[in-house]
Amino acid sequence: MKLLVVDDHPVVRAGLRRLLAAEPRVEIREAATGQEALGVFREFRPDLVLLDLNLPGIGGLEVIGRLKAEDAKVRILVLSMHDNPMYVARVLQAGAKGYVSKNAPPEQIVEALNRVAAGQSYIEHEIAQELALWNVRASPHPLKDLSSRELEILRLLGDGTSLPEIADAIGVSYKTVANHCSQIKAKLGAARTPDLIRIAISYGISTRDTSLADSMPEENKLQP
Repeated sequence: MKLLVVDDHPVVRAGLRRLLAAEPRVEIREAATGQEALGVFREFRPDLVLLDLNLPGIGGLEVIGRLKAEDAKVRILVLSMHDNPMYVARVLQAGAKGYVSKNAPPEQIVEALNRVAAGQSYIEHEIAQELALWNVRASPHPLKDLSSRELEILRLLGDGTSLPEIADAIGVSYKTVANHCSQIKAKLGAARTPDLIRIAISYGISTRDTSLADSMPEENKLQP
């Protein structure tokens, strides 16, 4: 099996290498960013991509869309700290075949890899239960109406990324990002960009401290 591991933490990548050392016939390549992952994918053509969601620059959700555009049959397993069912649902809708949290036991991660590599789907048991409950709840999730692109922009805002940096990361113009921000505000009833940062943090899209919302880059503050 040719496996591409995409995670910005060297310790995580090293740990996964050790975990899979006993697995026969597994060839591993690594990438630390979404942009790097796309380049390695084109060269390596892996059977499976093990993908983190919180990546510098292009986030995991955006990477899934771009990988699917490159190869509709690509098999993607997400390994993430996020267990928000809304995020899990959006990742699966984008084309990932499986989802496991970084808190899962090592043997469960190996099982997920083998299942997804074999063309099956796999969702960590606890996450699957939360996802099922989320799907039957009467009240919709506040972020449910955001598109994948809008959700990615919200994540980047929550991580403290400036609007020019977001535009560069996802490959669109500054004006397009600003327009997306306006649409996100309208959908979420937010008045200012710092409000979007707080929303991203409160719903687990970002792990920053809410006190940092008002210390965001100046160019973000200038947006309507």
